Amino acid sequence: MAKGRRGAAPAPVAAATSAMALYEQVKDFIARKIQEGVWRAGDRLPSESELVTQFGISRMTVNRALRELSEQGRIVRVAGVGSFVAEEKPQSTLLQIANLASEIRQRGHDYRCDVLAVERVSASLEVAAALDLRTGESVFHSLCIHREDGLPVQLEDRYVNPRQVPQFAAQDFTLLQPSEYLVRNVPFDQVEHVVDAVMPTAEQAALLEMPATEPCLLLTRRTWSRGVPITVVRCLHPASRYRLGSRFRADGNPAAG
Repeated sequence: MAKGRRGAAPAPVAAATSAMALYEQVKDFIARKIQEGVWRAGDRLPSESELVTQFGISRMTVNRALRELSEQGRIVRVAGVGSFVAEEKPQSTLLQIANLASEIRQRGHDYRCDVLAVERVSASLEVAAALDLRTGESVFHSLCIHREDGLPVQLEDRYVNPRQVPQFAAQDFTLLQPSEYLVRNVPFDQVEHVVDAVMPTAEQAALLEMPATEPCLLLTRRTWSRGVPITVVRCLHPASRYRLGSRFRADGNPAAG
């Protein structure tokens, strides 16, 4: 009897492996249809019942596949309605200063920048340290909301060293956004990017027109010219609307294209 029990023991492991393969098959099937363009953003996917019938598997297995696709941002599930292909999140590179306006327009979407503030303020301890200035020293500050098809995708909170860019506050940023003005007019030779996952404050969430309970990606950028800091900017993106990434060669240089 003991020998028989030892022989039967692997059965649950085999069953678990089989179940895992099945839900991965469903995930691969849906992901492939999306990648090939058969199902596009906003298209409704087959229902759970249809997938159960198609694959001959349990509803629990199908549910797991859909749940994981939803967690990966590939699909959106609406209770009582169904599952839909998610809108692809725009992506900006981390290896260079991206022109957000150009990126959005290249996708065929409408771009708008709402300039909320351009002012001269006293540097906080944090800002002074980032710009190698004295605490309380005067710095330029700008606050902008970048929109894609009317929806906020980035809150840009920028501080600029007035010694390096004395004419910053005199610019008309309704014509040329601050980052584009700086790239065109102020040479820089070093860039630092740091990315954090954060929760927005109530004020930030309101400006980004998003729930304060949803996370954001925070890109903090500093630039230098000959060792002197030019600007420090905190770019806050709703994680559900934007992503950050890079592609580079093994030698560390950005990949062409």
